[in-house]
Amino acid sequence: SLTINNNTRQLTAKECDLLRMFAVNFNQLIDRNSTLQKIWKDDSYFAARSMDVYITRLRKYLREDPSVKIINVHGVGFKLTQDKE
Repeated sequence: SLTINNNTRQLTAKECDLLRMFAVNFNQLIDRNSTLQKIWKDDSYFAARSMDVYITRLRKYLREDPSVKIINVHGVGFKLTQDKE
């Protein structure tokens, strides 16, 4: 589950795996293809589109804390960051 501002949301297994990967590699670039292989066991076009949907969902959940963002690194992958207060 994910809790932000006393709001708890149950995550799917894929959402949890993806968020865990972002958290473990906080503020580090996560390669798109290696993420697909680790979580989806496939780096096909369809798996990539599926991952994009899950990342969109995570971004929606994380909107409750505007300091936390999943950033695209064009052509490479993603990075979970947090703005300094």
